[in-house]
Amino acid sequence: MGLIVAGDRSGVGKTTATLALLAALSRRSARVQSFKVGPDYIDPMFHRAMTGRPCYSLDPVLTSEDYVRHSYTIHSQNADYALVEGVMGLFDGASGIDDTASTAHIARLLNLPVLLVVDCARMSRSLAALVHGYRSFDPRLKLAGVVLNRVGSDRHLDLLKAALADTGVPILGVLRREPTIQIPDRHLGLVPTAEIKNLGALTVRLAELGKRSFDWSQLERWLSNGNSASSECPPSLVPKDSGKKELDPKPRIAIATDNAFSFYYPDNLDQLAAQGAELVEWSPLSDTSLPHNTAGLYFGGGFPEVFALELAQNQGAIRVVRDAIAQGMPTYAECGGLMYLSQSLTDLAEKSWPMVGTLPLEAKMASKLTLGYHRAVAQSDSPLLKRGQTVIGHEFHHSQAVGPLTQPMYQVQRYYLPQEPRSEGWCLPHLQASYVHLHWGDKPELARRFVECCWQYRCEKPRRVR
Repeated sequence: MGLIVAGDRSGVGKTTATLALLAALSRRSARVQSFKVGPDYIDPMFHRAMTGRPCYSLDPVLTSEDYVRHSYTIHSQNADYALVEGVMGLFDGASGIDDTASTAHIARLLNLPVLLVVDCARMSRSLAALVHGYRSFDPRLKLAGVVLNRVGSDRHLDLLKAALADTGVPILGVLRREPTIQIPDRHLGLVPTAEIKNLGALTVRLAELGKRSFDWSQLERWLSNGNSASSECPPSLVPKDSGKKELDPKPRIAIATDNAFSFYYPDNLDQLAAQGAELVEWSPLSDTSLPHNTAGLYFGGGFPEVFALELAQNQGAIRVVRDAIAQGMPTYAECGGLMYLSQSLTDLAEKSWPMVGTLPLEAKMASKLTLGYHRAVAQSDSPLLKRGQTVIGHEFHHSQAVGPLTQPMYQVQRYYLPQEPRSEGWCLPHLQASYVHLHWGDKPELARRFVECCWQYRCEKPRRVR
């Protein structure tokens, strides 16, 4: 079956509770498959560090309800346990008008019971009213139990237990205040796992916390994966035969992977491999050349603003990327990737650093956070999209691209509460750069088009492109 971990609001400790559960289960040498609700990149990195398996995002806005069901079923079918971490508060959705894309929405789609994490630091008897409200607000949901977080003392715990005694809702976990478990954060959320030097020790502490803090006799029956849903791929998700040739040799796509570039949905990489590409990781921070026989470039998001000095100092990488794109190498860049391909990047200390220079733009950090789902219409043909094609993506960045957008990738507007469209990104026939993150899970045609562009490039003599 599996279980979905929810919070009564953001910041109540559902990530800590989720990681403690995952770490404790993994310590048993169990196969644990995790998922994350929403468009997040960083929490899934921590999931993977606990389980050793990719964490898949469940987002019905970026994909579809059918794909959410399919992804959960397919990826959990060979696991002993399945666990989903929610997003924000249980009923907080993408629009604020209803609960679309909320934890509750995903729980209903997958028929999963909810484990509600509550921050009890400043309450006692009021806990009963809060839990009663969350249990009764949507009778379609099954509340498996609650986790009491930030419990201050035994006396405090006694008061909380007394408050819940008449509700019939079981307490499945009690987390005391844990000063030794601190995950650092920065302007876009948690610091990625690759930058945490004591990650191994943190994992051990989380596993110990999970082992002693949860009622495993009750949790086992919820977490054990019975695969009650059908594993058949919905017809709409079965890739149609595109007449694609068997690619021999496979085109190699270099995936920028280091502390500066780490935001990738596993589904996107899976789709590229399924379409015949060979994926090779490389580092714009430390490598001075591209992998041998590279036929395409993929720059994900990340934190190039934190590593702007190191990126600027690696002139070898800058030169080979600039030359490869100038010769027509198919290139896809999201968010941090767009920043790297710009003329310069102004970091958090307001110091400007030279970047690749392919795009006639300057990336500068901004005080305003750009956040939300957007509808984007392609303005020209690109390596992934055809002119006029519409996609739904997500933006989450503290920077802006400054410069004349004479060759914009998109016209974008908010998916909910639409505003006037604005030009965004940069597009060439062989290059797509944008702040808009795309999830390719239910869109195999995006990966197919990119791989075919890479294969064509591999087979033709490179040419200079202006």
